[in-house]
Amino acid sequence: MAGFQVMMSDRTVRAADGYALAARVFAADNALGTVLIVPAMGIKQTFYAPFAQWLTARGFNVVTFDYRGMGLSRRGSLRGFRADVMDWARLDSAAMVDTSGDLGPDLPLYWIGHSLGGQIFPFVPNRSRVAKVITIATGSGYWRENAPRLKRVVWWMWYVAAPVSLKLFGYFPGRRLRKIGDLPHGVMSQWRRWCLDPEYVVGAEGAMAREAFASVRQPLTALSFTDDEYMSERNTESLHGFYVNAPQSHKRFTPEELGAGRIGHFGFFRAASEIHLWQEHLLPELAA
Repeated sequence: MAGFQVMMSDRTVRAADGYALAARVFAADNALGTVLIVPAMGIKQTFYAPFAQWLTARGFNVVTFDYRGMGLSRRGSLRGFRADVMDWARLDSAAMVDTSGDLGPDLPLYWIGHSLGGQIFPFVPNRSRVAKVITIATGSGYWRENAPRLKRVVWWMWYVAAPVSLKLFGYFPGRRLRKIGDLPHGVMSQWRRWCLDPEYVVGAEGAMAREAFASVRQPLTALSFTDDEYMSERNTESLHGFYVNAPQSHKRFTPEELGAGRIGHFGFFRAASEIHLWQEHLLPELAA
């Protein structure tokens, strides 16, 4: 399947409120479908470029982007910048769904959500354009169910670092703290509320969120990894349990069975995963 011509271009995409988002389009000639890669918290779109190029060489249009306030979609200081996670879903991701869908209106559109990108799909107003959802290393962020190593230290983030730094700086200075990356005040404060609730976003946001998850009916495949340093198996099960009406398939891998030294929370998108994950497990999901 490899050998499709790859054409890459940078674009500015306007969200419904007029905010300019930085996006990159990897276009394949005679494409088989379109893939929208929805990033994890604090991760720039450039991280996904090798994966995007690989997919495009195999016949898929691919779109990557930065949420407002992140990467190339950031405009100066985050002090006083207004945005929360719901803005990333309802405005930014919605704009990218339209941009991706318009690349080939007759082609299937696939949503590949990394971590947070697999959590926010229910809140995207035009999600009906998406044919299938694939989540990568996605789960609830409820801190008491985090992977053991993270759980030992993350209390400091939620009860000390986040509230203190938000009050002092007006945003979360993650780069200084060597945690996640800089985040807008509204994003970090909302995410903190979610992570402190046993039912994560559904508990923190109430009936609206529960109904949004229940309304998703697209087929969903979840790929998770036993050595994920953030998401435990319970985190993964909890989050996907909110998708009560979506036909689901779950695949949980150990590095050993894949012949990989390490996968973790980010390894799926690194070039080392080409054979044992991209070729063997991702492509069949896009062909189904």
